Amino acid sequence: MSFRKIAIASSLTSLLFGAGYAHAGTTGSVALTSDYVFRGVSQTNEDPALQGGIEYAHDSGFYVGAWGSNISWLSDIPGDISSSLELDGYFGYRGKAGDIFAYDVGALTYYYPGDFPDDFNEANTTELYVGGTVTPIEELSLGLKYSYSLTDLFGYVDSDGSGYLDASVNWTFTPGWTLNVHGGKQWIKENEDFEYTDWKLGVTKTFDNGFSIAAAYTDTNADEALYTNAHGTKIADGRFAVTFAKAF
Repeated sequence: MSFRKIAIASSLTSLLFGAGYAHAGTTGSVALTSDYVFRGVSQTNEDPALQGGIEYAHDSGFYVGAWGSNISWLSDIPGDISSSLELDGYFGYRGKAGDIFAYDVGALTYYYPGDFPDDFNEANTTELYVGGTVTPIEELSLGLKYSYSLTDLFGYVDSDGSGYLDASVNWTFTPGWTLNVHGGKQWIKENEDFEYTDWKLGVTKTFDNGFSIAAAYTDTNADEALYTNAHGTKIADGRFAVTFAKAF
């Protein structure tokens, strides 16, 4: 059985734990978002999501972390399916080469507990990733990241070896305010009709107490018919989302 799922952690997680060098210690976040959108596709049928993550980074550059969110995309598939939670675990290494270039390599597993039919191609997915960030000035970062699936990608049959390319620009144009621009391309092996590109334009306001507010508009060129769920929701259409978060 094949189905449609394009997701992985939120843009907030990328902001907190993305490609780039991190200081040693434990960090984390909790967030409430109006729509869990990743890679341009709603994971919650356009409903809100409560999310949280924690990460430990060592002085050497190695790190390990976990992240979770409520979801609905599996239960939105017709059939006897009950699954409402995404749990992610990851580990990797971050370092720097020179004053302006940082890199990040690692592995990430997405786990979806629940009840599924016996013939259901499981959604659990493992990806390897490599990323780099250039910071020519303190206020500007340019990032590029590639993820490669070792397993079937979120349940698409025979899709191991799929890839996702993520390009990003983050510009702090005034203290506390950052412009967020993203463009991505999803390749799905043996399921080319489901491939698409996505983009995002947003802004994040951070506060000294660790709170932040982010607003973003995302859109894709995905086939509308293939990305309409059983509720009639066009989950890959253009959408606006607001996220309230607290980092610790």
